[in-house]
Amino acid sequence: MATATPTPKVNRIGLPVIEYRGGKSTLCAGCGHNAISERIIDAMYEMGVEPERVMKMSGIGCSSKSPAYFMSRAHSFNSVHGRMPSVSTGAILANHTMTTIGVSGDGDTASIGMGQFVHLLRRNLPMIYIIENNGVYGLTKGQFSATADLGSKLKTGVINDLPPIDTCALAIQLGATFVGRSFSGDKKQLLAMLKAAIAHKGTVMLDVISPCVTFNDHEGSTKSYKFMQDHDEPVAEIGFVASFEDIEVDYDSGQVYDVEMHDGSSLRLRKLKDDYDPTDKANAVRTLMEAQASQEVLTGVFYIDTQKPSFMDLLNVVDEPLGQLSESVTRPPKSALEQLMASLQ
Repeated sequence: MATATPTPKVNRIGLPVIEYRGGKSTLCAGCGHNAISERIIDAMYEMGVEPERVMKMSGIGCSSKSPAYFMSRAHSFNSVHGRMPSVSTGAILANHTMTTIGVSGDGDTASIGMGQFVHLLRRNLPMIYIIENNGVYGLTKGQFSATADLGSKLKTGVINDLPPIDTCALAIQLGATFVGRSFSGDKKQLLAMLKAAIAHKGTVMLDVISPCVTFNDHEGSTKSYKFMQDHDEPVAEIGFVASFEDIEVDYDSGQVYDVEMHDGSSLRLRKLKDDYDPTDKANAVRTLMEAQASQEVLTGVFYIDTQKPSFMDLLNVVDEPLGQLSESVTRPPKSALEQLMASLQ
């Protein structure tokens, strides 16, 4: 007698988790980037985001291959090295009703793409920007990237003598409104941060330490699994309560800070440092600088601002996507030009 096939579990819009998966990964076994892709799948599924309403953007590098490994039903664009911010800006301006997630790397962002990255931050463009940060150039055999820590060592024995660029401190200073750091191996923390990121309407910048098992997972590396396990210092325990369901957050007693997100969801932070306020920009930057001097790797949500206008608000963009407006609206008639010319006489 044939056994009935069990009905797969579905989310709030009726989709099973398989509908959020992508192609088979071609990255190295054990690569932290694959774990990040899995958390993106989980977050999009649990939040009930329609795959067809998502734009996946990337640049060039191991990290920028990642969008192929999640949400095959979503729209995807793999841009030129370091140019993902400008391509994303154009796509969002054409249709701001989509959820946009950009996946970049430490080289793609902090070196060739830095000039574009900083302008994306100051505009507060509504998108989730993930840096899969392993401190090396994986596609070109493991040279140091601009985020490699001072004194860290390559497999060849070369010591890095240049100070790192802290993308989180940079993002806070320049105008991103949701800034955090996590570790690809911390499933619970990263998932909560991604779900909150989906609910945020502004620039979310997540720096995720993602060990490169081929070139940067050895003793002496500050981006290895062991180093992160030994030096990870979270600023808060993170929970997320979505607006559409009642979720119990497993917190011990302690000071809890609730941030109401744009869609009514709640980002709940139980402070591990009594004086830490995630809405205090100056204190967030100071905390990151102190941690760097102490060789600690802080993780968690460092800064959040749900009141600052997004780029779409500043431009007073209409509700209908610009890319879908009719020609009669986007192309004024000849009489409008004649009226304008007359007013200049």
